[in-house]
Amino acid sequence: MNTHNQTIRTQLHNESYDLADLLMKNRFVQAVTDGVSRYPIHRELRFAAKMELEVLFDAIALSGHWTAQRLDANNLILDGADVFISGRGGRKQDYCSAYFDIWGETPAAAENAKALLLALVGDKRITEPMFAIDWHFLTSRGELQNVHIEEKANDVLHDLAYPELKDGVAAFIDRFLNADETVLVLQGPPGTGKTRLIRAILGAISRRKGEDARALYTGDKKAVESDEIFVRFITGWEDAFVIEDADHMLKPRCDGNEHLHRFLTIADGVVRSQGRKIIFSTNLPNVGDLDEALIRPGRCFARVFVRELTPAEAEALIAYLVADRPSRAAAVARLMSASRKSYALADIYSVVKAITLDGAPRLAA
Repeated sequence: MNTHNQTIRTQLHNESYDLADLLMKNRFVQAVTDGVSRYPIHRELRFAAKMELEVLFDAIALSGHWTAQRLDANNLILDGADVFISGRGGRKQDYCSAYFDIWGETPAAAENAKALLLALVGDKRITEPMFAIDWHFLTSRGELQNVHIEEKANDVLHDLAYPELKDGVAAFIDRFLNADETVLVLQGPPGTGKTRLIRAILGAISRRKGEDARALYTGDKKAVESDEIFVRFITGWEDAFVIEDADHMLKPRCDGNEHLHRFLTIADGVVRSQGRKIIFSTNLPNVGDLDEALIRPGRCFARVFVRELTPAEAEALIAYLVADRPSRAAAVARLMSASRKSYALADIYSVVKAITLDGAPRLAA
């Protein structure tokens, strides 16, 4: 641009690691340059289906509704006269999940694309409650990336597995979701059911909403050492922020913890006013290992120490899980053969499953 005989130049630099993202940005730049509107409408579509991901994406790509480009087994691009669609998918043991960004020339074009995609899934679509995990991690290049995973909200938790929750699991989750406090800390050794409890909470949010709960998730230490993931949560629509293996995040600031202040800020700010939740899980063994500011009343709903079960508690849980007496006796005998003072929930479920399948290795001592 030339103004008063001075030339002003601007340069925009952007790195993209996704072809669909690159194509869209190029089209947007060209539309701005030409002074026209391009894809003013955006929609999202998430679902899970009881079919192989390859079968689903093959059907979509060959449907004839759009020009399809298959980038790899998990990604495809669909281009139409009035829409542009970026699709990503993931595999689970007995189903697949898919996430689509849909840009359209009109609301009708975008909604029609959603309807066509769902029609191609048909009765294979899973209609029972689900929740969506937006999993964030740092790449080797230091870039914050994310993947979307649809999970079934079908976890069944038993009160006998969580004796520290005196009023039972369902009542505890209900009180947490009704509470003004934002933070929940689940503390205890591996295998004691912390992740199961988190999944049950997200499933309960889905049932309350009548649609998939959305959770921003990370277990990456480096991902929470910058502001970017916090900005995404504050400005996004997630119902919860889940940080697993958060040992380094929860230690007292006087011990050199430089990152907890970000959580303290969002826990009392816009996130609290919107009723959104922040859930930490940690393997830190001692109650005193946590920063007092995080767990103070008014900010923290509860700090739950999810412990291993005593032999008597383990036997009671097995009795509940295994209906017939011979199998129950065999499961108890196999578990107790390790002669431990306490038993992780993961060990108990493993033994019960092994007995049900008729034979598996003994529980390691």
